[in-house]
Amino acid sequence: MSRYERVVRPLLFRWGGGDAETVHERTLRVLSRVPGTRRPVSPPGARRTVFGVDFPNPVGLAAGMDKDGRALRAWPQLGFGFVEVGTVTRHAQPGNERPRLFRLPEHEAIVNRMGFNNAGAEALAARLRALGPLPVPLGISLGKSKVTPLTGAVEDYVHSFRQLYGLGSYFAVNVSSPNTPGLRQLQDKAQLSALLGALRAENREGKPVLVKVAPDLTETALGELLDVCLSLGVAGLIATNTTVERPVPFAGPGGLSGRPLAARALEVVRFVAKESGLPVIGVGGITRPADAQRLMDAGASLVQLYSGLIYHGPALVRGCVAATRLPL
Repeated sequence: MSRYERVVRPLLFRWGGGDAETVHERTLRVLSRVPGTRRPVSPPGARRTVFGVDFPNPVGLAAGMDKDGRALRAWPQLGFGFVEVGTVTRHAQPGNERPRLFRLPEHEAIVNRMGFNNAGAEALAARLRALGPLPVPLGISLGKSKVTPLTGAVEDYVHSFRQLYGLGSYFAVNVSSPNTPGLRQLQDKAQLSALLGALRAENREGKPVLVKVAPDLTETALGELLDVCLSLGVAGLIATNTTVERPVPFAGPGGLSGRPLAARALEVVRFVAKESGLPVIGVGGITRPADAQRLMDAGASLVQLYSGLIYHGPALVRGCVAATRLPL
C-alpha cells in the first residue's frame, strides 16, 4: 500500500466534511500552484506516436478531472504523458444541482452527475493562451451546452472547436455523457454524421478528432457509430465514458466509473479496435497497472485514468507507465 493510500487518501476523504466535490475543488486549487519544472516521465519504451501526435508515455489524465485546465502544470509532474481537459461547452454553465459527485470506496467507484459544469470555451481558450505550451500533449473534450437544443448542437460544437482550435493536440467529441439530457442521441447515425461532417469541414489543418463512446451501446449501435467515424475520417475512439448501469448498489442518476466498469470497458475497447482499425484510447476501470496493460492488449494505443487516481494516487500513474512499456 502506497503512502498516498495509507495517509493522504484518508485525510482527503475527510477534508471539507467528506463532500467529494469540495475535496475535488480544494485539491485542484492546491495543484494549480504547482510550478511546471520537471521533464515529462518517459522511461525507455514508453514513448508513443498515435494519430500523428508524440506522447512521452501512453498514460493520460481523463477528461472531467480538470475541466477548466486549472492545474495543467501539475499533471505531467504526477507522471501523466498527456492531459485531456473539459468537457467544455460553448456557453459557461454551472452544471447540475449539488450533491452530484459520490464516492463508493468499497467498490473503488465514483458516480457523478456533474452536467458539464465549466467556464465555457472562450474562458478555457484564454487560460490556455496565457499558460503557453505544455510539456505533454493536450486533448480538449467538447460537449453540448445544456441550454442548446439538439437542433443547434452542431453549431455549439463547431463554435467551441473554432475557439480552441490552435490550442489542442487533439479534440474529443463527447456525445456519450449520461448527464446532459438528450446528449447520447448524438451517437445516432444521422446526428453523428452531421456533427462530424461539420467539424471535418472546419478542421482546416487536420487536427486529430476522436469520438468518445458510451459503454452502454449494443454491438449493433457501436458498429453503426464506427461506420460513421470511418466514413468521415475520425482519427480515433475513446472507449469508454461512464455507464448508467448499476453493477453496484447506488440509487439515483449519474455515470458510474471505476473498478466496476473494467470488464465492460475492456469489451468495448476490444470491439472498436478490431472493427475499426482506428487508434483507441482505453479508459474505464483502471485501478491497477495490470488493468492498463489489459486494455493495451485488447487494442488500446493509449489509456486514461480518473477514478483510479483518486483511490490510488500518483503511484498508479507511474505503475501504469511501467506496465505498458514496449520491449526494447
